[in-house]
Amino acid sequence: MADIFGKALLDYHFGNYSEDIKTYSSLDEEDYIPLPYLFRDFDKMPMLEQKALALAQGTVLDIGCGAGNHAVYLQSKGYEVTGLDASEGAIKVCQSRGLESTVHTNFLDFSGKQFDTLLLLMNGIGLAGKLNNLSTFLTHLKSLLRPNGQILLDSSDIIYMFDQDDDGGYWIPDNGNYYGEVTFTMEYKKEKSSSFPWLYLDFNTLQNACFANNLKCELVSEGNHYDYLAKLLLQ
Repeated sequence: MADIFGKALLDYHFGNYSEDIKTYSSLDEEDYIPLPYLFRDFDKMPMLEQKALALAQGTVLDIGCGAGNHAVYLQSKGYEVTGLDASEGAIKVCQSRGLESTVHTNFLDFSGKQFDTLLLLMNGIGLAGKLNNLSTFLTHLKSLLRPNGQILLDSSDIIYMFDQDDDGGYWIPDNGNYYGEVTFTMEYKKEKSSSFPWLYLDFNTLQNACFANNLKCELVSEGNHYDYLAKLLLQ
């Protein structure tokens, strides 16, 4: 798949910013990802991200690190941080920004090292793609976690995007899929990516999946709009 995301990050980082990433989703929504937001500093981060960074401890793996905002911030505070991303452009940006340890690979292909904190921010759990992949994803997370380590992730319950009836219920398509499964396509400078699945998880579904995979799931904090920060621990 063309590295649309990485090309956009590289352009912005090296002063060639002229447009944002356009996204198309299976929810029939067209939207944009503002490139300046992908380079925000700590003060501009949402409260849930700031909280997650404050909870980081020990060695850290930032999964889906993007432009490296979280990893570079933690490194500046003295943490040993590794940034991992499937986007080659994202990793080049992180390296240019001074991140000392980076890995360019798909998350499920990464192994051989364990960490005290795994970060999955900006809905990083979305990398699981679909609900039926979640157990495999959580199992792999566990394999990268040291004893007494933690997984910090944020996500959103996108139930609010569906119409409500007069009784307060939601009109969710009866297609057999979990309503938080969304398919995206990205476009940048007239180049489109292949479509890819992305998962948004309500907290109860995450909690049930964790229980089934011998992980303790704690609700750390809730945001202003159906979003939350969770901490997962080995049982």
